Amino acid sequence: MKSGELRVAIIGSGLISGYHVAGIRAAGRARVVAMVGRNREKTERRARELGIDRAETDFRGVLEDASVDAVVVATPDNTHKTIAIAALEAGKPVLVQKPMALSIEECRAILDARDRTGCPLTVSFMHRYFPEVRWLKDLLGKGALGTIQTIRIRNATPGADWGDWFYMPEAVSGGVVMQLGVHGIDLCQHLFGPIESVSACVSRAVPERILKDGRKVKTQLEDNALAIYSFCSRAMASHEMSYTEIAGCDRFRLEVQADAGTVWLRTERGPAVIFAPAITGETAWVAPGLPRKEAFGEAHHRHWISIARGEAEPDDTAEAGLSSIQIAEAIYRSAREGRTIAVAPEYGLS
Repeated sequence: MKSGELRVAIIGSGLISGYHVAGIRAAGRARVVAMVGRNREKTERRARELGIDRAETDFRGVLEDASVDAVVVATPDNTHKTIAIAALEAGKPVLVQKPMALSIEECRAILDARDRTGCPLTVSFMHRYFPEVRWLKDLLGKGALGTIQTIRIRNATPGADWGDWFYMPEAVSGGVVMQLGVHGIDLCQHLFGPIESVSACVSRAVPERILKDGRKVKTQLEDNALAIYSFCSRAMASHEMSYTEIAGCDRFRLEVQADAGTVWLRTERGPAVIFAPAITGETAWVAPGLPRKEAFGEAHHRHWISIARGEAEPDDTAEAGLSSIQIAEAIYRSAREGRTIAVAPEYGLS
C-alpha cells in the first residue's frame, strides 16, 4: 500500500490504546477506523472518548474486514499470540504491545506466522524513538565514545493501577520484569548489543494492590528486581526495575560510562547530557542539540506506518521482542537458582 490513508484497528480498549491513537493521528497518513474490546459498553465509551466511530467486540470480524488495513494489538499479554497470529494470517500488518507474548515459545509461534505469511510484524518498544535515544544510538554508531565500560538503567513506577490483569498469573507471565523491565532490556540491547549472561534477584514488597477504582488485588508476582548484564562487547550493566517507587522515573534513566566520556539520558540534568572533553571541547556537561520535540508517539507511529504501507523495510523489533523475553526468563531463572545464566540469542539484533 503506497497511496491513501492506512486504515488501522486498535484491538484493545485499555489505557495504552490512547497512546497509539494519538501517535497515529500525529504521524499522519493513517486513520484509526475501529476499536475492539471485550466489553461492548466500555469499548463504545472508550471509542467515543478517543473519537473513533466504530466499536466492536469480535476481533476476528475486524480481521476479516477488507476496509481494515493494519492492526495494533494492545490487549492483555495472554491474548497476544492468538490475536497477532490471526492478524498476520489475515494479511494485516501488526504492531503488538510489549511484552511480545507470555513466553519464548509463544514469541517463536508469532515469528513463524510472520515468516509464513510474509506480513510485517513490529513490537512496540516506544523508548527507541525518543530524540535523546536516537542521538545516543548515532553517537555509539560512530564509535565516538570508544569502549563502553559500564551502564546503569532504571525503570521505576508506582505500578499499574488501572487494570487488575497486570497482577494475575493467568493473564501475564511476570510482574515488573515483564511489564516494565522489558523496555529497559530492549533499550540496552538496541544500544549496546546482545546480552550474553544475566545475574539477578527479585522480590515482592506489596502483595496487595489497591487499584484506581478502589478494588484490591492480591498478587504473587515480583514488584522489584535487580539484574546485572554482561554483553558480548564485554560491557556490563546494572538494571533496576521497580513497581513500588512512588516518585518513579521519567520512563527510564540511563547512565553510560565509556573511555571517552559519560552520557546521561533522562536525568535531573535534562533529556541528554554528555561529559566528554575530547568530543565536545568542553570540560563541563554539555546538552546536545536534539531535534524538535514531537507529539508523544509521533516518531514511533510514523515509522510503523511506513513499514505497514510497504515504504520501509521491517525493523528488528520482532526479533528483539523474543530476545527481551529470553532475558526476562533468564532473570527469573537466575533469581530462582541463585546463579548466573548464560543467554544464547536466537536472532541477531541490529
